[in-house]
Amino acid sequence: MLDELSKMPVAPRRRLGSRWGLGAALLALTAWLFWTVVTSPNLDWAVIGSYLFAEPILSGVGVTLLLTVSTLLFGLILGMLLALMRQSDNPVLSAAYAAYIWFFRGTPLLVQLVFWFNLALLFPRIGIGIPGTSFGWYGDANTLITPFVAALFGLALHEAAYMAEIIRGGFLAIPRGQVDAALMIGMTPAQASRRIVVPQAIRVILPALGNQFILILKGTSMVSVIGGGDLLTRAQQIYGQNYQVIALLLVASLWYLALVSLASIGQHYLERGLR
Repeated sequence: MLDELSKMPVAPRRRLGSRWGLGAALLALTAWLFWTVVTSPNLDWAVIGSYLFAEPILSGVGVTLLLTVSTLLFGLILGMLLALMRQSDNPVLSAAYAAYIWFFRGTPLLVQLVFWFNLALLFPRIGIGIPGTSFGWYGDANTLITPFVAALFGLALHEAAYMAEIIRGGFLAIPRGQVDAALMIGMTPAQASRRIVVPQAIRVILPALGNQFILILKGTSMVSVIGGGDLLTRAQQIYGQNYQVIALLLVASLWYLALVSLASIGQHYLERGLR
């Protein structure tokens, strides 16, 4: 009897009614919220349409993209150097890596942006030269550290800490035995890294870089606190004049959604190509 029962197929319990009911309720709630926003008398869609492709908004989109790409590139280069420091046997380099990660991951990005924007309060003049002499080049910090430069410094240095950990994780994903085998057949450590470790680590690192690109893209909105000229800064400047706060915030949101959607599609094809 038990043998016969064990051979009988086990059918899962059907829950179609509850699933369809929950889905219908969520769909109805979403539709109600969407309709409430769309038909709100306090929302002027004509204003949204007139500013969606306005020159100041498009300029802000360009600055947002420039900040995103520049931050990713500078953060990737500095993050690679930091990851190599961590892989080094030199305790000083490892300690410097740990201190960098501790500081730039431990302090909020917003604080870092405000600090760089107000660097002139700490160093009124910055430059390169020989201490105690007049030889060198110096400039006024207020002139050199523009809102865009402050935004780029803050974003790139903050992002480098996360890039370093992503790259280090990619290196650790490669079994140590592969490196040992490469050294046994006569490769130098540099050759083993270049031919064995790096090509495989890239496959681990690239999907995470797609996520970081999206996070940076949205994180650029924080530079609005220092007037960095990004998309949100432009929207704030406009609604500061016409008081159409919600309409301009929706304009900015639509652009962020469009940019993130395009980045997500690119990430999808990137990950599919690495399978």
